[in-house]
Amino acid sequence: MIQKSYDGSPTLYIVPTPIGNLEDITIRALNILKEVDIIFAEDTRTTKQLLNHFEIKNRLISSHLYNESQNEEKEIDYLKQRKNIAIVSDRGTPVISDPGYILVKNAIENGYNVVCLPGPTALIPAVVMSGLSGGPFTFYGFLNSKESKRKKELENLKSNPYPIIFYEAPHRLTKTLNNIYEILGNRKIAIVREISKKYEEVIRETVENLLKTVENIKGEIVIVVEGNQEKETFNNLSIKKHVSLYIEDGLTPNEAIKKVAKERNVPKSKIYNEYHDL
Repeated sequence: MIQKSYDGSPTLYIVPTPIGNLEDITIRALNILKEVDIIFAEDTRTTKQLLNHFEIKNRLISSHLYNESQNEEKEIDYLKQRKNIAIVSDRGTPVISDPGYILVKNAIENGYNVVCLPGPTALIPAVVMSGLSGGPFTFYGFLNSKESKRKKELENLKSNPYPIIFYEAPHRLTKTLNNIYEILGNRKIAIVREISKKYEEVIRETVENLLKTVENIKGEIVIVVEGNQEKETFNNLSIKKHVSLYIEDGLTPNEAIKKVAKERNVPKSKIYNEYHDL
């Protein structure tokens, strides 16, 4: 399916909103928020404050993590009436670790245009200010709140050679950093907090040193962790040994085989046959 974004047909607009300084909003975002027929907002109170600041009057409908699927039918009804819709989250770009995906997917599956405006998101300023990446990086978002699952997620990221970006809440920061130290080792790290706000701060340290002072860190937090810098290449390992290492780390044989195939850029069937001596 080819989408002609600006053909005049009903459109769902994803509109980024400021993560801190209200001046970060774009002129185009303001115009869209004025011109659409309805705005689906993660928190109508937060969005109302934003609209009032810029003297925008528009109808708001609550659409957050726990009720988004209930709005699918309502969304399509508006689009069928040739009404344009905007989606906003509390801060930043919807869908990126925020609600919005269900409504975006629903609009696409029903043949309507989906347009995302460029604008504020915490991950890009964080990775740039971290000093840890000038090229590829991996954005992960929030790790699982349960420690056992969080550790497994970190195990899966252990061999990633690129800086990894996480979002984290202040009350979980110490636990998450301890898990990073335990599983990824004492890597270089940057904590970037309160981006675009008055108390914006970047802390560049090793994980071990940061853990000594992390208790008082508050606010909206982005963690940037150095990628795996080990020089040993997978080509120095036999396929069977390579798979076995991931199984020892907690992956199932099938998960390990799939991961090895991806890292070596060879068919999964070849890894499977080699590992099982077929």
